[in-house]
This record gives sequence, C-alpha cells and structure tokens, in this order.
Amino acid sequence: MDLLDWHRGTLTTRRLAVLVRHLPPESAFARAHEGERAEWTLTDHLLAAAVDHLAIGNWMFASVNRDEYADPLDPPEAVPRPGAGGAPTPGGTPARDSSTVRGPSGAELAQFFGA
Repeated sequence: MDLLDWHRGTLTTRRLAVLVRHLPPESAFARAHEGERAEWTLTDHLLAAAVDHLAIGNWMFASVNRDEYADPLDPPEAVPRPGAGGAPTPGGTPARDSSTVRGPSGAELAQFFGA
C-alpha cells in the first residue's frame, strides 16, 4: 500500500481511515499513538484486574481474621498498568484511599473497548 495513492486520488480518505483504524495493536503506528498501552492486550488488563481483586479479597480475609490487637495490615498494591504515569487504568483496581476510588467514565470505556 502506497500512501501517495491518497494524494494521487486513487486511495479514498475513507479507505485510508479504515486501514489506519484496523492496524494491528503491535504496529508502529499503535505504539506511537498509544505508547505503553499498546503493549497490553485486553487479556493482560483482565488478568491484572483479576490479580488485584484476588489480592484485595485475601487482604480483607486476613484483616477480618486477625487478632483484634494486632497492627492493621497494609492494603495490597495494584498491579502497575502502562500509561498515565503508572496510575492504574480503569477496571476497579484497588486504591489506598477510598476517596480516590471511582469507576471508569463512558469515554474511558469506549476508548478501552475501541468503540
């Protein structure tokens, strides 16, 4: 595919947009556009969320079943996600402060699922 075909008029803008939109996630364009996030697939994000939820469940179980005079346990750290300066991505990851817990917005969900 020659991109000069777009300038020559033999490749339509719509066809070019479709080709770019459906590039594979491991393409150079996706890495340049998405950065580190392009390296993580949906499966990677789901596995990280499962690990985070399992860690929270174990922490809650251990916290409830500890001696009442023992020091409180530290909550688990979230699996680091790519992008946003190391902050966890949407998906219900654990946070230390309950005031920082929020669900993903509609725009974040649409971007994540490629809609």
